[in-house]
Amino acid sequence: MKKILPLSFVLVAALILAACASAAPAADFLEGGAAPAAPQEAYAPEAADQSVSNTNSSAGAASSVDRIVIQNADLTIVVSDVKGRMESIQAMAQQMGGFVVSSNLYQSYTDNNVEVPEAQVTIRVPADQLDKALEKIKDGVVEVQNETRTGQDVTAEYVDLQSRLKNYEAAEAQLEEIMDTATETEDVINTFNQLVYYREQIELVKGQIKYYEEAAALSAINIRIVAEETIQPVVIGKWQPKGVALEAIQDLVDYLKGFVDFVIRFVIFILPVLITICAPLYLIFLGGRFVFRKVRGNMPKKGQPQETPVKEKK
Repeated sequence: MKKILPLSFVLVAALILAACASAAPAADFLEGGAAPAAPQEAYAPEAADQSVSNTNSSAGAASSVDRIVIQNADLTIVVSDVKGRMESIQAMAQQMGGFVVSSNLYQSYTDNNVEVPEAQVTIRVPADQLDKALEKIKDGVVEVQNETRTGQDVTAEYVDLQSRLKNYEAAEAQLEEIMDTATETEDVINTFNQLVYYREQIELVKGQIKYYEEAAALSAINIRIVAEETIQPVVIGKWQPKGVALEAIQDLVDYLKGFVDFVIRFVIFILPVLITICAPLYLIFLGGRFVFRKVRGNMPKKGQPQETPVKEKK
């Protein structure tokens, strides 16, 4: 048994090095803590050769398999009925075989402080029907304010994940064979710990592969639905000023609003504050001036002869 165990460690080391050579950045998409440290094993020269061959085979496989592309879209539309359009988009997603990820209907305000509805919807539809879904979403809208479409090619990452999964499953099978033949308690515990680690890695890689498959199969569309009232111009009678005239009118309205706000604030706040500060200062000034004049009036003027008291004769 003691001779079999070192050979098994060499085999497991080869599989680990092969898996490390194809590390995939897709692990960032998954939540959770870091994986436990892999068991330390002896280095074997044949492991490096196997790692190089697996890396080359993964690169070749990436160029031969169907491309895995994640397609998403974001757009903002202006409609006359926000709630009705949100409900129609949700129904469209379900009819196409997709689903609604999230939806939110809330109230916003125009420049004239008028309360209007606004909505945010996120749906997923089959990737091959993304163009059709976008056409239906934009059909009959007042305006499409912006539209953004993105694509991410994850073919290489997907192939690397499959290679890692294959290596991990091979290591798991070898460890299970060693576990069946182990008789020493220490050997059983060590082999069991390694099995736990590799099974956890297998589940993580499977989760990453599933994420890529679902993200590529179902495209996400984020839609912001804005009410038509938010883009309506200023109307004066039947005349709709545009361009510089509209900007001038808006500037005048803003100035008048600011002036009225200043007057109200001055009368209600600034004026009482000035009165409470200036009134005592003015009273002090009057009192000081009165005292000064009083003292000055009692003082003899320059050049004026002083009267000498006349002595009475006895």
